[in-house]
Amino acid sequence: MKKKSYEIDMCSGSLLPKILAFSIPLMASSILQLLFNAADMVVVGRFAGSTALAAVGANASLINLLTNLFIGFSVGANVMVAQFYGARKEREMSETVHSALVLSQVCGIILLFLGILAAPQILILMGTPQDVLGQAVLYIRIYFVGMPVVLLYNFGSSILRALGDTKRPLYYLLAAGVINIILNLIFVIGLGMGVAGVALATVISQCVSAVLILRCMMRLDGGCRVRFSKLAMKRDKVLLIMRIGLPAGLQGTVFSLSNVLIQSSVNSFGSVAMAGNTAASNIEGFIYMAMNSYHQTALSFSSQNFGAGNYRRIVKVLLECLAMVTMVGLVMGWAAYLFGNQLLSIYSSDSRVIEVGMLRLSVICTTYCLCGIMDVLVGALRGIGSAVLPMVVSLLGACGFRILWIYTVFQQEQSLWMLYLSYPVSWILTAVVHAVCFVLIMRKQKKGRCKTIPA
Repeated sequence: MKKKSYEIDMCSGSLLPKILAFSIPLMASSILQLLFNAADMVVVGRFAGSTALAAVGANASLINLLTNLFIGFSVGANVMVAQFYGARKEREMSETVHSALVLSQVCGIILLFLGILAAPQILILMGTPQDVLGQAVLYIRIYFVGMPVVLLYNFGSSILRALGDTKRPLYYLLAAGVINIILNLIFVIGLGMGVAGVALATVISQCVSAVLILRCMMRLDGGCRVRFSKLAMKRDKVLLIMRIGLPAGLQGTVFSLSNVLIQSSVNSFGSVAMAGNTAASNIEGFIYMAMNSYHQTALSFSSQNFGAGNYRRIVKVLLECLAMVTMVGLVMGWAAYLFGNQLLSIYSSDSRVIEVGMLRLSVICTTYCLCGIMDVLVGALRGIGSAVLPMVVSLLGACGFRILWIYTVFQQEQSLWMLYLSYPVSWILTAVVHAVCFVLIMRKQKKGRCKTIPA
């Protein structure tokens, strides 16, 4: 199979240059996306007030809660396409690609109605203050209208990553992000639309990125080329996607549930705490997405090498990704903390908001590399076909632990510092168990007791 200019041969040659060639565009895409999201937050905070900023921020954990289950299916698509690609199975790869795209639209339509109908009640259950609730509901209803195109882009970019192509999704995201910023300026500053303007600009820009990625996939060669005549949900391929994607999605959903509980606890401290928490979370997002590029790298490289039967190379992929994610987490995390006051002042000039934001940065950013280590281990486990085990470990070690923390330790000392401390402690516990699981599974793999991809 001839390699295309945008593709990367993950199964042979020196690893580090290829890991960097894959991860740097992916990291740039993630950081650009967050820069555009940050622009939303800055425009809202500066031109629509702290209440509007809190309204947008209050939706972040809820949006993740409702979308993570379905976005998890894109992880399944990534793994299966990469495994079939590594095994040189063109027909199976084509059926997986077309099934995944149809599945993305089914999931998008479900999310559209779920978000519009259920989100307002969930916001109320989360204890969203009355001065924030109305704008939060307006934002999320507009945002969820764009769910079909959001999932189309997510599934499409996952498929391109399975081939080693992280450059073109970066270009499409850049184009959509510029449009988003321009529309923010028009809708929020020019027309005074507030949170509605931010949400509408986001939906329109997401339509642009989805159209561009679909156009790209229609021009591919080989098994990943999209043809409308072949769009169908093949039962066996959907089941394979869900075998990996459902546990990944459930894990993401329950993670989001624990974050919703934490957000609800933050809400109890009032709108100032909500605004500070929102601003700090937005800064942390840059670090998380930079580290997450190595999770995606471990996932795609492990999947292709698993399909090709290169088990020793999988271990090398994991070790190099762990080294890179630790370095990125430490450098970016501490930089965010040391320059925290200056960064937070971009979002708000309120000293009380900045104080709350600095508290969060001091606990989470300084230890964020632990989260990156945990995620890279999960990516490697999923890449070798283990989906349920990392889900169970993550749910018990991170989500279950955080929920337990909220109802025990936090109740003894109800402070934001104690609330935030639940994150690094849970990362340590979960990462250690994931590492043990990876070692055990690879030992079984060498003895030939683990299943490979279907024939």
